Parts: sequence; structure tokens; C-alpha cells
Amino acid sequence: MTPQPFLHTTPDELLEPTVETVIDIPFHTGNIRQFRIVLPTSIDSLLDHPSTHAAFAQDEYMPYWAELWPSALMLGRALAQQPWPEGIKVLEVGCGLGVTGLIALALGMEVTFSDYDAAALKFAAKNAQINGLRQFHTLPLDWRYPPKNMTVPLILAADVIYESRNISPLLNLLNTVMGPTGECWLSDPDRPQKEEFQSALSEHGFAFEAMATTLERPQQPLVKGTVYRIWREH
Repeated sequence: MTPQPFLHTTPDELLEPTVETVIDIPFHTGNIRQFRIVLPTSIDSLLDHPSTHAAFAQDEYMPYWAELWPSALMLGRALAQQPWPEGIKVLEVGCGLGVTGLIALALGMEVTFSDYDAAALKFAAKNAQINGLRQFHTLPLDWRYPPKNMTVPLILAADVIYESRNISPLLNLLNTVMGPTGECWLSDPDRPQKEEFQSALSEHGFAFEAMATTLERPQQPLVKGTVYRIWREH
């Protein structure tokens, strides 16, 4: 039997109540922009629900999308420090709450939020709308099965190589979707797969710049990580 993409929909009754937080992002222009982020109040109810247990049994699914991860903030801050062409088309992979995509939208990009959980797309769209951002699309996507009819100059991915099994599918996605002169910007909190990932990039014909970064937040531990700029070697 041919393997099929895995897509999931977290039941609506698990998406309430919600909480709103505000993040501050410094831009290359010198101004600091605030973004409102709505997210589920607690991930515990999602973890304990039978639909999550069933999805985990089927594909080791976990509702990681419902957290505001440090890597998303790291990647968003790195993006905001660069000038980008107006209207550049972007695919955000595993968008979760859409934090990185929001910052890309604020930079004038046209963003496609993608995730394998429809609830994540719902929250990403809501977060874009409450921040007055409209140039976006949503795409249900298991990125182990890249869309064959899409090519973009920029792919964004935050904290997607948390397991070694994710590395090969990610590189396949880049080969399939990233334009010939395109780039992928990817953030990782220096998980144990760091060296494996870097070796795999080189072995598959990708060049990269690894930018060490830290994230400081009030009353939160310091997080160290890496933002990668990845492109094809020619």
C-alpha cells in the first residue's frame, strides 16, 4: 500500500479557552513592532484527549503547534533584521501558531502557512488577522509529501528537526519546493541532531550559514540556538 500523507484536525472543543500574549520584535528599520498572539490556554487538555492518543498511535503525532516555541521567536527576529523584496512568496513549514509567518507578513512578504493540523492553520490565520495582516494563505501539509506544483523563493521552518527522522524529508521538501536560487531559513534550539543535520545538508548539495543566536525573555531561562540560512550549491 502506498504511504499516505498524515493530516489531523484537533477537535474544536479543545481549542477554548484561549489566552493572548504580546511579543516585541525589533525590525531592521530601527522600530520595534508588537504582535498579538492567541493560543490555547493549556496544552494538557490536548495531550490527554482520545483524538490525540489515536493520532499518536497512527503517526506519533503530538500537538506541538499549540505552544509558543523559542525557535519561532529566534527565526522571526533574524528575519526582521533583514530587508526583503516586497511581495516575495514564502512557505512556512510546520507553522504552528504562525509567529514567524506573521513577522514575514509584516515585512511585506506573501505567506502560505502550512501545517498538518487544521487547528494550527486556524490559529495562524486568526493571529494574522488580529494583527491586521492579510496577504496570506493556508495549506494543510504533511511536509514528508511536498506539493509538486509549488515553487517558492523562501521557506521558513522553526524547530522542525527535533527528531532525526525529520531530516531526510525536510531535505526532500527543499529539493522539491525551493526555487533554484531560493533559500530556507530554519531555526533550531541546538538539539542533539545539530551535527547530523549539518552533515546531511552538505551531503545533499546544500550550502549553509549557521548564525548562533540567543533569546532572552522576562522571567524565562536564556535559550541558545542557531538560525540557518540554507541554499543550493551551484
